[in-house]
Amino acid sequence: MSSATDSLAGAGWLDRVFCEDALSAVGGLARIPDGSVDLMIADPPYGLGKDYGNDSDKLDTAAYLAWTEQWVDAALPKLKPNGSLYIFLTWRNSPEIFVMLKQRMTMINEIIWDRRVPSMGGSTRRYSSVHDTIGFFARAKDYFFDLDAIRIPYDAQTKKARSRSIFVGAKWLEMGYNPKDVWSVSRLHREHKERADHPTQKPLEVVERMVKASCPPGGVVLDPFMGSGTTAVAARRCGRHFTGFELNPDYCELIRQRLDALAPAHQDDEALRTQA
Repeated sequence: MSSATDSLAGAGWLDRVFCEDALSAVGGLARIPDGSVDLMIADPPYGLGKDYGNDSDKLDTAAYLAWTEQWVDAALPKLKPNGSLYIFLTWRNSPEIFVMLKQRMTMINEIIWDRRVPSMGGSTRRYSSVHDTIGFFARAKDYFFDLDAIRIPYDAQTKKARSRSIFVGAKWLEMGYNPKDVWSVSRLHREHKERADHPTQKPLEVVERMVKASCPPGGVVLDPFMGSGTTAVAARRCGRHFTGFELNPDYCELIRQRLDALAPAHQDDEALRTQA
């Protein structure tokens, strides 16, 4: 762990999920020191009317885009100069939001998360939507990115086919290849072992790839919209710190339970609790 992260060890906002609005006038993102976060993963409401136990997903398009700009401008100063952002979006609003973000950061990738939705039913007046759009942005050219941590191993048959002497010892062959910008990872259907009681829970496989690639070991991940707590769980599993916010008290309790399930028996409960 770096000396910079060591200095955060006693911070009251570290390894904590605050049960409040990230834009709260009392607390919220103001709790997080500027320039202290390595990676932000944001999975905001999409404005599609999903039921999160409140009215957070019931804004019209104009209000939704204005709200997005508001939280982005409050959250970006929390990133370190070489920090990065991944933001989950729907195709309906991603063009406008990408333009807004490109005025503030450098866009590195547009990632398509193929949710592996089965071919059943769907609209008869348009193509069925089976993906989420993810924007990957960085604040500076020297942004942290650990490709080796997320390489995808080649199977034995592929390795055998590359048996010519020019391939012997090649790093890319031994360690695997660079993930592409289309991620085919199943959504968490009702019977999935990861599934919690949340309508738009993201798979750990997707979020852990972001954490491993874009946050150094011992670094800090911020999630302004924790939802079911997948970012916090991924950060802990990957040896990173986390912090974030969640409006719904029921989801805050769900996050606490998911983190408790990871914690060794001797771990201090204070580091895991959510705060109202």
